[in-house]
Amino acid sequence: MKTPIAEFCRDYAQQNKTRLHMPGHKGEGPMGAEAMDLTEVKGADFLYEAEGIIAESEANASQLFGSRKTFYSAGGSSQSIKAMCLLACQHWSRKNEGTPLLLAGRNAHKSFVQAAQLIGFDVEWMASEEDYSLCRCAISPDGLEMQLERVMSEGRRVAAVFVTSPDYLGNVLDIRGLAEVAHRYGTLLLVDNAHGAYLKFLEEDRHPMTLGADACADSAHKTLPVLTGGGYLHIGAGAPKGFEDGARDAMCLFGSTSPSYLVLQSLDLTNDWLEKTAPAAFSKTVERVNAMKTILTHEGLVLAGEEPLKLTVDCVASRVGSGLTFADRLRDFDIECEYADRDVVVLMFAPNNTDDDYQKLSIAVHMLMQVQRHIPESNLERPNFSGRLPERVVGPRGVLLRPTETVPVSDAAGRIAADVHIGCPPAVLPVVPGERVDRNAIAVMEYYGIQSISVLK
Repeated sequence: MKTPIAEFCRDYAQQNKTRLHMPGHKGEGPMGAEAMDLTEVKGADFLYEAEGIIAESEANASQLFGSRKTFYSAGGSSQSIKAMCLLACQHWSRKNEGTPLLLAGRNAHKSFVQAAQLIGFDVEWMASEEDYSLCRCAISPDGLEMQLERVMSEGRRVAAVFVTSPDYLGNVLDIRGLAEVAHRYGTLLLVDNAHGAYLKFLEEDRHPMTLGADACADSAHKTLPVLTGGGYLHIGAGAPKGFEDGARDAMCLFGSTSPSYLVLQSLDLTNDWLEKTAPAAFSKTVERVNAMKTILTHEGLVLAGEEPLKLTVDCVASRVGSGLTFADRLRDFDIECEYADRDVVVLMFAPNNTDDDYQKLSIAVHMLMQVQRHIPESNLERPNFSGRLPERVVGPRGVLLRPTETVPVSDAAGRIAADVHIGCPPAVLPVVPGERVDRNAIAVMEYYGIQSISVLK
């Protein structure tokens, strides 16, 4: 597959031009990558007005992912999440008056809350249907149908449903079923697929574009060989006609007008890798991760989640103490995990992990379990937050311009939350901007080590 962005930048670097343009490093510097770091010179195209090499590369990505249209992001999936929320609100507003309403799983990334604040849409939160976990929000097609039926019976119309799948712990929702329900009720399904770009290239294609989502945001850099910040906004083949017409303007609204050409080249080059190498590489990696899961289970660890390339250790059920402590012990073996909290440790794998990586993890866990196998479970009870969301006082946008102060969580009861302060990425938010902090939310935050919170004065 052609890689037009990378080829242009390579040719430009080799021409030894006098660079009387940005960036200020002029192609020279200590990193060694400066020669390939360009701006929108003639022929380099413009990300938010793409008609040349960027448009060609995005078309290649669209073909690979099976989307109607794919747009590059140099600001990760955060930029794409905000843009697709805006597109959904714009689509809804063409035929409706008033404030658009989005139904959202409570484990939405903070960029979704920021989108609500910036765009001004209303949010109806969906609590998890199953046991509480900071990063998990289980939503079934039947559960979604009940939510939509309830909201619409009250005379309200839903602009879109927003869910996160896979979540940070490797739990995967029934995207096909959720899409069918959303469409039956005349609304859209938006998916934060930040952790699942690779799902398209497994033996069983499980990507949201294949399963019927109208739009999804992928963080390419999380699971593909792409530089940090590389991402996609995908528009589904079945999305409403014209849904993507304002996509470039939406992406520009939430991104820098000086996107990194190093990131764009990385996305471009990955297209060729996805076409030629990815299916076999991911198939092999899935086999290796499955084998590692068997080894860790044999050592006595209890695993959670079903995402193929993510290994989540339930440290509470495994009786190995806190996940934070277990992560520290792994660091003693020069192993750095993706995420850890009081309950879990999350390890992420990709085709670029080496034989040594797998062997080192196997040895480390074996040695750790010899000394930690008999550690009792914590006496600190995990709070149950499912179905018990705090009282909403104002919407997220209503607090954006009001004065705030930071207070200890222990002193926050009754105060109105003003910002998203959470100790991890996509998570079941104990309290979002505009909600009143209650004792249950305080218990959740204290359990997970959140010590302060921003509230309205």
